[in-house]
Amino acid sequence: MSDVDGSPDDPGAADTVASLLSALTTGPALVTVDGASIDHGSLRREVGRLAGALRAAGLGPEDRIAVVLPNGPEIALVLLAAMSVGCAAPLNPAYREDEFRFYLEDRRASALVTFEGASPAAHAAAPRGTLAVAVRGTGLDVELDVELDTGRAGRPPDRRPTADDRALVLHTSGTTSRPKIVPLRQRNLAASARNIAASLHLDAADRSLNVMPLFHIHGIMAGLLAPLSAGASVVCTPGFDAFRFHRWVDELAPTYYSAVPTMHQMVLARASEPRPTSLRFARSSSAAMPRPVLEAVEALFGVPVVEAYGMTEASHQMTSNPLPPGRTKPGSVGLASGIEVAILDASDEPLAAGERGEVSIRGATVVDGYENNPAANEAAFTAGWFRTGDEGTLDDEGYLFLTGRLKEQINRGGEKISPIEVDEVLLRHPAVAEAVTFAIPHDKLGEDVGAAVVLAAGQEATEADLRAYARARLAAFKVPRRIVFVPEIPKGATGKLQRIGLAQKLDL
Repeated sequence: MSDVDGSPDDPGAADTVASLLSALTTGPALVTVDGASIDHGSLRREVGRLAGALRAAGLGPEDRIAVVLPNGPEIALVLLAAMSVGCAAPLNPAYREDEFRFYLEDRRASALVTFEGASPAAHAAAPRGTLAVAVRGTGLDVELDVELDTGRAGRPPDRRPTADDRALVLHTSGTTSRPKIVPLRQRNLAASARNIAASLHLDAADRSLNVMPLFHIHGIMAGLLAPLSAGASVVCTPGFDAFRFHRWVDELAPTYYSAVPTMHQMVLARASEPRPTSLRFARSSSAAMPRPVLEAVEALFGVPVVEAYGMTEASHQMTSNPLPPGRTKPGSVGLASGIEVAILDASDEPLAAGERGEVSIRGATVVDGYENNPAANEAAFTAGWFRTGDEGTLDDEGYLFLTGRLKEQINRGGEKISPIEVDEVLLRHPAVAEAVTFAIPHDKLGEDVGAAVVLAAGQEATEADLRAYARARLAAFKVPRRIVFVPEIPKGATGKLQRIGLAQKLDL
């Protein structure tokens, strides 16, 4: 039997996170930025050992284990152990005490894992009775020290996780309302990891350079679980670093990396000439990839950029463009990835190819529902489908084209404008390095078009210059009424652009 609790040899462990660690390969599994590594057999043993420490503290499938650790090999090991024992609840280490208090209470954390002596704000915010689990050591050599309390002592769990148990709990971003709790089951994550691995043709020769945070579904799935499920290896970086990225690529020989579009833009800003690398492809997800950025990354590395479409409620990936020799269509986020995708009208009826409506999904990776939120469930889960909140169309070959986030669409006096379309025009101007389009208030039209722009190094342009450039390429009602120049565009914790509320942040 494998050393991992809830191992694949246990009949109840099929379609669990533990089952993903059963790849029959002797190659490396986790790699540090310094080049140290452990193979897949050692990874199973290490995860089993750490899982054993959590189980000895009385933690089991019903418990939620909050993990507050920076990116690196330590959080990779702890997350795998936590998901092999109970339900992991990773949190952004940059949160302040009030934020930790909200998320720890909302996720009902039974335990809090931090580095020994670190994260005082998280510990101060933890509800009374929360088990404190200290991580000792660094890199691939860590121990878990659990401060047992008398209430839990001698209460070991009576079973191991099965496919229907919850393995991961996250929150939605909450840009327009209170963040919603998304509890993902073991079977959701296992199915998603295998779908992603299949769509990217991952095998033991591949290596993921994980630059996404491991408190976010993108990093957990595309950066960690998918490659491990295929017997590939994962470089556990401390997080995205534009200044070190190209050195990591040269020294650690990854075959792919997955990032959000703003990270790809920063990669481009640190390299001006095409360069040969070990990369087989690059991947972009979590936000729309502007076409000029995609083309520039492909030209830089000489490999395809796979644009995928994902969200937390679907355990990340929903659609993906195929790798060559498969066909990629400009502007599309690809074909359904192991699930069903439909475009629904307001009456939950599927629309024909080419008709615009709400992107809706169903399948093995889709969450059963939000936790403790019947109103959100009633709105989002209808007629057996999950409504994503995104607008788009399917063509007659099943390729999905997104036209925008329904809540992010700009309604200018009844004219609906997709901010992505305006982004792409502005980004083709030679002086523009970054651009984001968003709604600004208008006293008569309700909303008008605004944009924030970061100029490329050494370049100059005025608001009038960019408006004239846009006017020559867009219908008049889509041309930004205001363009502001900023040194940096505000982004969320995962690097995603945040259109909603940007007018207020920029005092527009």
